[in-house]
Amino acid sequence: MTDLTDTAAAGLYPWSRDLEGSIDVRTEERAGFAMLLGWFDKFLCANGLEPDRGACERFWKEAVKARVRENWQLEQWGAALRWYLRWLENRQAKGGEVRSLAKRVWDSVVRAGARRGLQPRTRETYARWVAQFAVRVGDARMMLDEGRGRDFLTWLVEGKKVSFSTQKQALNALVFFYKAVCGRDEVDLGVRLRKTEPRIPVVPDAAEVVRVFEKIDARYNLMARIQYGGGLRLMELVRLRIKDVDETRGIVTVRCGKGDKDRTTILPEALKAEVAEQKAKLREVFEEDRASGLAGAWLPEALARKHPHGGEKWPWQYFFPAAHPALDPQSGLVRRHHIGEEAYSRAIRRAVDEAMLDKGMTSHALRHAFATHLLEGGTDLRTIQTLLGHADVKTTEIYTHVAKGVGALGVKSPLDRLGG
Repeated sequence: MTDLTDTAAAGLYPWSRDLEGSIDVRTEERAGFAMLLGWFDKFLCANGLEPDRGACERFWKEAVKARVRENWQLEQWGAALRWYLRWLENRQAKGGEVRSLAKRVWDSVVRAGARRGLQPRTRETYARWVAQFAVRVGDARMMLDEGRGRDFLTWLVEGKKVSFSTQKQALNALVFFYKAVCGRDEVDLGVRLRKTEPRIPVVPDAAEVVRVFEKIDARYNLMARIQYGGGLRLMELVRLRIKDVDETRGIVTVRCGKGDKDRTTILPEALKAEVAEQKAKLREVFEEDRASGLAGAWLPEALARKHPHGGEKWPWQYFFPAAHPALDPQSGLVRRHHIGEEAYSRAIRRAVDEAMLDKGMTSHALRHAFATHLLEGGTDLRTIQTLLGHADVKTTEIYTHVAKGVGALGVKSPLDRLGG
């Protein structure tokens, strides 16, 4: 835990005091500088970057210039980053800590998660919650007090009124932090989580699903139809490998789904020929990547140790790969990742807007539609539960509230009995 406590006196950001006392920054500019550098720190955490000039350049390109900005903003923010780079050089020359408290705990949680064999997304989720905890507390030594963790969780439950699943996620993250990072054997945060009732899902009807398919960008059309056709979650969809999509048998295999469980679901008959065409195109990309010496696809740590060159094999390539290779922040290798989940989600939202649907809809609504339409077609709840990968059939029963002709919606209104 030394990387969290040695610089506790620096507070949340090691540059804060130097910025406050800098004669190079006017008093009226300091709030703007601090806002920009706090934003930059969040960017470092989210992308697994170390504070350096390259990270600043990437932040400027991907975050600052991603939207149209006012000239005064670009001038002030550019000055803030130039000041930060001068501060960074001086600080490193003196051997001082340059990472913020949030960044330090983020790195600690990610490293501990890797040692424990957690999935990368789980590590990132835990790191994000612990970083929020760090920002809330603002002092490394105070973070070691489990009472502060209890206060943070109570604030989420009573103040922010987050959902029950979010409460559990934050609780698990803090328990992991105290056990895996701080080395505690037993952790009892003593917080009573507040159960929230499940919300009725937004479900498009068949005609609305078709309208979305007609409007969505061609790059994501097959993705959307596979998600709807098999009821996949978003991350299950983007992480599919070549070997997981079996057009011959009409099966999609989900690996390490929610709860780290595997399951199989449906590959629609209508998509078999298109899936075969997709694999033929991917084969060409695969051959080009191998010829260029590109690193293989990412594999889970245990599997990568067992099969060091497994990521270079055809079956392990992503079925929906990114258009271009990119740097893997964990390994430092350049490889072809899967398509970004946010890019696909944006494509769904754009298609919904262009289709002018009467209801708000995200990519997860296609999974809801899969289950609801199966139920309306006469498929039993147990089968739907298995296809969706629900641990408890009670979770699946939510669809009886929205399926036409099922449950309460199978009752005829008394107004209809009046003959108009």
